[in-house]
Amino acid sequence: MSTLCVMRLGRIAHPEGICFAIIEGEDELVAKEIADTPFTTPKPTGREWKLDEVRLLAPTLPTKVVALGRNYADHVAEVFKKSAEHLPPTIFVKPSTAVIGPGNPIKIPDFATRVEFEGELAVVISKPSKNIKAENWRDHVLGYTICNDVSSRDLQFSDGQWARAKGIDTFCPLGPWIETDLDTLDLDNTKINAYLTHEGQREQKQDSNTNQMIVKMGGILEEISASMTLLPGDVITTGSPAGTAPMTPGDHIEIEISGIGSLSNPIARA
Repeated sequence: MSTLCVMRLGRIAHPEGICFAIIEGEDELVAKEIADTPFTTPKPTGREWKLDEVRLLAPTLPTKVVALGRNYADHVAEVFKKSAEHLPPTIFVKPSTAVIGPGNPIKIPDFATRVEFEGELAVVISKPSKNIKAENWRDHVLGYTICNDVSSRDLQFSDGQWARAKGIDTFCPLGPWIETDLDTLDLDNTKINAYLTHEGQREQKQDSNTNQMIVKMGGILEEISASMTLLPGDVITTGSPAGTAPMTPGDHIEIEISGIGSLSNPIARA
């Protein structure tokens, strides 16, 4: 992000409506309303709330979420039972109607079986972008966020393509905010953790690292933008590491990426 100040940007529901906000603080977070959207220089309006007085929403309203599947070597071996060299990464799209924010329930319909979480590092696009060069990817990115690429494994394999398995309503939690400091993460060494609470027992499932990423950030954006124009607010999610596991109604899933924060959602029946 070349022209905007470094900050955390979120989207909140406050007592009088919905707005984008700067999220400030360490121990006690404060949401400071900004005029318009985060895709120009943020202008605080002067209104602010403690974060526990508002509700965090998905930090962006993307026209599309574009994902790179099979982009972590450990996950390819875990799910597809093949080595990454024999099963290269693939691009797919999750619809905007799948997006929810922190704390919103992931709702599983009866026809979606063996539903698993996938904790992923994602980026939010800052401006209309086409044919991005790998070395210039930062010029097109507003910041980082977390994506849970929820997937029905049974549908994924039975359908022969991934649109339905990964595009069901609520199957794309995003949040908790957008971290605009692109230097806050070492993309060759960032921890991705996931914790699943089932029947009151919290257990770490994903314990991996971005060093498992096959196609790196610049290459991901170059490859995707060669095919489709990316618009401000669109989300690019970079693939899931190993450790994914089934979720059932009543569970709770938390994705944690150091340098960004954590994204938590309960699981419910649709």
